[in-house]
Amino acid sequence: MTIVHAEMVGDKMLVSREELEHLIDLAKRSEPVDLQILSGEISTADLMRLTEKGGSFDFWADPEEDIYSVTDGEPI
Repeated sequence: MTIVHAEMVGDKMLVSREELEHLIDLAKRSEPVDLQILSGEISTADLMRLTEKGGSFDFWADPEEDIYSVTDGEPI
């Protein structure tokens, strides 16, 4: 049995190089394998999706009472 640990980034999966090489070796036993390696850069679309679904900015969707007034920042 082979266990693969993967991490999601958007709709893509990340695995360690060691696990990837093991998967390639397994796949080569049954058919030819063409490995295409992409750069480590995250696309703008994936970054935007992560921002939308990550929850870091959810507080903006739920307006609370203003904690500052018009006079804040004026000299005393």
